[in-house]
Amino acid sequence: MVQFFKLPVERYSPKDKQSFSYTTVVKRWPVILTSIVSTLSNELHSLHGTNDAKISEGKAIIAKISALKHDMGRNAVLDPIADDGQGNVQCYNDELAGLADEDKRWFTMNWLFAECYLYRRLRNYFALTEHWRDFDPFFTSKAETYKSSSGAILHLAQAVNDMVDQKDLQREFERPGSPLEIAFMEMIQADLWGNATDLSLLVDLKYEDLQKLQAVGAKAQAEQAKMILRNDLPKVWSLLKGMNNSRVDFVMDNAGFELYTDFILADFLLSCTSFVSEVVFHPKAIPWFVSDVLPYDFTWAIDSLFDTSFFSKHASIPLTTTDTEALTTLATRWKSHLTSGRFRLSVPLDTPLGDAQSMSAGFWTTQYSFQDMPEIAPGLVEELANSGLVFFKGDLNYRKLIGDAKWPTTTPFDEALGPFRGKINLVSLRTNKADTIAGLPEGIEEKLDVEASDWRVSGKYAVVSFSTKD
Repeated sequence: MVQFFKLPVERYSPKDKQSFSYTTVVKRWPVILTSIVSTLSNELHSLHGTNDAKISEGKAIIAKISALKHDMGRNAVLDPIADDGQGNVQCYNDELAGLADEDKRWFTMNWLFAECYLYRRLRNYFALTEHWRDFDPFFTSKAETYKSSSGAILHLAQAVNDMVDQKDLQREFERPGSPLEIAFMEMIQADLWGNATDLSLLVDLKYEDLQKLQAVGAKAQAEQAKMILRNDLPKVWSLLKGMNNSRVDFVMDNAGFELYTDFILADFLLSCTSFVSEVVFHPKAIPWFVSDVLPYDFTWAIDSLFDTSFFSKHASIPLTTTDTEALTTLATRWKSHLTSGRFRLSVPLDTPLGDAQSMSAGFWTTQYSFQDMPEIAPGLVEELANSGLVFFKGDLNYRKLIGDAKWPTTTPFDEALGPFRGKINLVSLRTNKADTIAGLPEGIEEKLDVEASDWRVSGKYAVVSFSTKD
């Protein structure tokens, strides 16, 4: 097994029928695969009689996905990925080649590998075609979910615009409880809980339920803070206010509303403080875990805010002229950040799907944990070390930070980081949607096992975990 850091504990696997990984293989993945087939079928219906070659390729993709779903259900051996010229093939195939058949089946393979492999293999089906190479099978669902978030989007737009207009917001920021500190806590909690909208984990959630997950008023934020099981936000604030015109990075997670909250926090740091002068965003190279940010999603999320009709279908209350002006003001400022380089994507904005041949760009869609990054992608570590603070967003990034392993919950977060510890200043903003977790105070696990047995996976609880550069 290709693993450079030797974990002292096991990784999660579907072999444990009580684990969320088992539920994922049995329930979540089949639903996701069925959804892709449905999306493709709709596309093929719209193409009827117009492009026979594309229709033929689309039908072949559907057949491959259906076969994959069948193999998953019968616990088949994971097949090698065919070379499609888009990188990150050999790393998966080498690991598979080093395992006995009984260890590389859907219900016996370690969950982190199997889940990453699934999305890379799905990409392979599209990348090997002529007509579907640029097709993101998840874009429609990402777009619809973004549209359905209009209430929270407007609330945050008005809040950050108001803060930008407050020229004296930074005054006395060193004082505990200063207006700037309070505003920061509001913005970063919005970004933390924006992760509650995760399409790969909310496959059965109706759009009208999203508002319950995206409550961003001050009262809601105060209540949500009680659900943060490890809260290093004061340490994050202490580091930030000691910075001066520095760079921060976002290793992004979901497109749509969560990406919007990333922009909100980044804009706040740029426009309302003197701490930050540049924000670098790291997207995925291929459609990944249903809703992760691709380069196209990045610019599309901003451009959509200029469309006065974009939210009209899903908005519970029609948008007013004041509402659309607030969104235009916000989007105009963000476009200005892009033009000036204050917002920057780590790859060119027009990067096509799969075009991330270097390990620094493509590392995020390998099966490797971040504990292995110093060995696998040292150039990426050096690049991240240029940042004053790196935000790791979401559940998968958290799983990769600590190896998706069965750590005792009180294991120090720094210890669970392994060789990645001390390489950079980092903070993980994660709502709990998988079993693995570390760095909790004594007694939390026992208390929640009684009060809320699904606390590890429900998305109702969160951790904010901070680690500093040596």
